[in-house]
Amino acid sequence: MDTSRLLRTSSTVVVTAALLISGCASGTATPRAAASARSQGPVDVGDDAGPAQRFAPLPTELPVELRPYYAQKLTWRSCAGDRFECATLRAPLDYDRPRAGGDLKLAVSRKKATGPGKRLGSLLVNPGGPGGSAVGYLQAYAGTRYPAAVRARYDMVAVDPRGVAGSEPVSCLSDAEMDAYTRVDMSPDSPSEVGELTDAYRGFADGCAKRSGKVLGHVSTVEAARDMDVLRAALGDDKLHYVGASYGTFLGATYAGLFPSRVGRLVLDGALDPSLDARRVNRDQTAGFQTAFESFAKDCVGRADCPLGTGSTGAAGDRLKDLFKRIDTHPVPTGTPRELTESLATTGVISAMYDERAWPLLRAALRSARQNDGAPLLKLSDAYYERDQRGSYANLMYANSAVNCLDLPPAFRNPAEVHSAVADFKEASPVFGESLAWAALSCAYWSVPATGSPHRIEAQGAAPILVVGTTRDPATPYAWARSLASQLSSGHLLTYEGDGHTAYTRGSDCVDTTINDYLLTTTAPPAARKCT
Repeated sequence: MDTSRLLRTSSTVVVTAALLISGCASGTATPRAAASARSQGPVDVGDDAGPAQRFAPLPTELPVELRPYYAQKLTWRSCAGDRFECATLRAPLDYDRPRAGGDLKLAVSRKKATGPGKRLGSLLVNPGGPGGSAVGYLQAYAGTRYPAAVRARYDMVAVDPRGVAGSEPVSCLSDAEMDAYTRVDMSPDSPSEVGELTDAYRGFADGCAKRSGKVLGHVSTVEAARDMDVLRAALGDDKLHYVGASYGTFLGATYAGLFPSRVGRLVLDGALDPSLDARRVNRDQTAGFQTAFESFAKDCVGRADCPLGTGSTGAAGDRLKDLFKRIDTHPVPTGTPRELTESLATTGVISAMYDERAWPLLRAALRSARQNDGAPLLKLSDAYYERDQRGSYANLMYANSAVNCLDLPPAFRNPAEVHSAVADFKEASPVFGESLAWAALSCAYWSVPATGSPHRIEAQGAAPILVVGTTRDPATPYAWARSLASQLSSGHLLTYEGDGHTAYTRGSDCVDTTINDYLLTTTAPPAARKCT
């Protein structure tokens, strides 16, 4: 899941925000991006560095050519029905050549602290993706539905990362072309179908290069993290306070690695492991979706109306695979000109794995598909892709691919490498493994070489950082949270024993209280705190 087809963040479908991780013509995007040594400064690769390089911080002294950006004053205006304020932040296209590359305009929004109590500063939020609109997440969710105690003490702030939504958005395909792209068969059964899939990947990459120009090579996570530091200064804050979900954890951890002395209170919920390469990321995520499906199936087969029958979770998985095969041969009508294909059906099922509150929707959608009505499952797929009722797509999937393909070298370089890895992916997930292996091929055809590589983030000297992991998280496996917490010199792990993607504000009083206490008092929880 390497770049464009299958992921989301803090409560997809049911709530608002999205996070992508892996990538494919079907929509998965990799959650991790790796840093550019060119942008971050020298990397220490001593004998004890392990399989991944150490991420080195930037010099604390600000370069002269960047000082005007850090000194800028934001001009605020009312927006979103006068409930929020919006502004535009200037950032250099190329931090290595700020005077030569020109500027980017980044969309910023905030909701001031409501009181009572002393204001603690600004709290930046990011819902993940990469490609999720932070401004949209703030205005639709975080700014009004985060715990009242947190909103009372912080100005709630968001910036759309470069290439995303309101910040010089990456564009790749027309809506009609995107419709065709999402239908491409993700489990090719013949050389001709492999050719159709690789042609789709090439067409997607070429479209991004033609429509997005010079921005395409400057949407890395390292650059987005540097933009956040410019915003911190423009807001007048000495430290960065931040809540990031899913891919947003990688963005936050990258900030900590670059600017450890400027870390305030950082919550990294649904954490990614920056030390893994793209193939391992995709394989681990494939296993995560299998774990989530087994939780869904266990719940489903105990119900009399389960569309996957009764019995074991393994039998339920076999029935779902049989349904996918039937749809591959005979696409299901939806009452619209668009039929439900196997790839769209797979995306629809995966989208419901992000939040157990979507399980009833999935049961109903599978029941309808078995009765030759693909509309409900197509609706789940469209929600994942952020396709509206008019047939227009947000730029989520385009930005997702652009960031992921820049952040890490591709998981696979050609179809032969995918063929050799399919068995391993199917072992990780008998249900989704084959499709997700092919999804991981998309970055092989990207027009801009990757600037990142796997690395460990230690952030020596940073204030305590809270890392949150959910034991049956489908998109960011729990092992990633444990790994990131152990890499960070000041990492504290909070474990939520449960289902779904991310944990904060999703119904656990234990999780919410622990995170709220940290944000309001800087008191990190004891080592190995667990919530159920």
